[in-house]
Amino acid sequence: MATADVIKPGTARAPVPPFTPEHEELRETCRRFVAAELAPYATQWEEERWFPQEVFEKMAAAGLLGLKYPESLGGQGGDYLHDAVLVEELARCGSGGLAAGIGAHIGIATPPIFKFGTEEQKERFLAPAIRGESIGALAITEPDAGSDVAGLKTHAAKVDGGFLVNGSKMFITNGVRAGFWVTAVRTGADPRHGGISFLIVEPQEGVHTSKIEKLGWHASDTALMSFDDVFVPEENLLGELDGGFKLIMANFQWERLLMALGSVEGAQAAFEKTLEYVGERQAFGRPIGKYQVSRHKLAECAVQIQAGRDLTYHCLRLFHAGQDAMREVTMAKLFTQRMCVDVIDDCLQLHGGAGYMAEYPMERALRDARLGPIGGGTDEIMKEILGKTMGL
Repeated sequence: MATADVIKPGTARAPVPPFTPEHEELRETCRRFVAAELAPYATQWEEERWFPQEVFEKMAAAGLLGLKYPESLGGQGGDYLHDAVLVEELARCGSGGLAAGIGAHIGIATPPIFKFGTEEQKERFLAPAIRGESIGALAITEPDAGSDVAGLKTHAAKVDGGFLVNGSKMFITNGVRAGFWVTAVRTGADPRHGGISFLIVEPQEGVHTSKIEKLGWHASDTALMSFDDVFVPEENLLGELDGGFKLIMANFQWERLLMALGSVEGAQAAFEKTLEYVGERQAFGRPIGKYQVSRHKLAECAVQIQAGRDLTYHCLRLFHAGQDAMREVTMAKLFTQRMCVDVIDDCLQLHGGAGYMAEYPMERALRDARLGPIGGGTDEIMKEILGKTMGL
């Protein structure tokens, strides 16, 4: 993508490898959907601290919940690049919580079922998820096990016909509304990586969820969960018994790559709004964008956005080609999350007092962006991973 595409909103852009003209056509479809069905209601849903189930139903009707899944399950038969386009466009919906709720369903809850599930599990859980009838959540994080996923304590004891689950989960996106939770539990004697399994837990007595209030992502139902003698049938075991850590690691690259894609486009959207604002806002007899301090700050933002996009697209090319892009994705996740926060903060500053007001988009955008350096692996964990790849 040329620098001019960053600086001039609305400029026609040539497809960037690995995107094809087909992906760019999908982009237009997604952008129209976001503009018509999501963005106009973002403020209302933020204030209500919830977005309606109808959103998933409309997305399913538009063919947007199963872009990368086969037609036999109700999907569109596409690939990960199709989902990448959707995630970029969701960043323009005006609500980080809304984008997160949709993204969690398509990006982290359903992929493990497709990759590790049996045909019966795909029919029971994935097909309804693609139709927007049942919403998924990935339940890994616990009050005492966040970045250290191997330290989770939720326990599943083997009983006749299945498992009995006890424990708690924390910070679970879609945790309240979910029709199923892809849940990490401890099943084996190994106190660390080797004793983890995944169970698909369905709503029932003994599963308790409550919504957590947050700095941002207000429209998202981030949940605290507890399991009290919850029975899960043996056929809901996802993948191998005691082989769950492999499942956790398998989706980390994609989850972090999605976060990078969303953050770059979120920063881009804030930049475009700010560019428009500084061209209209007058101070001392001329638009504030005509002052050198404003021009230079926006120039710095443009460079940061372009660097983040180039790094992220490089990772996307590697991932799409089937290569192990762990090191590059880790770099992209680390760079883009903090970049997004910094760029939006600069955009808010250029709005002056208006930027601090809830009626302008920068206030919400900055609150929403702040989760980036924490969620999906903190900045500190990303640096640890990169340090280890250097042999340190």
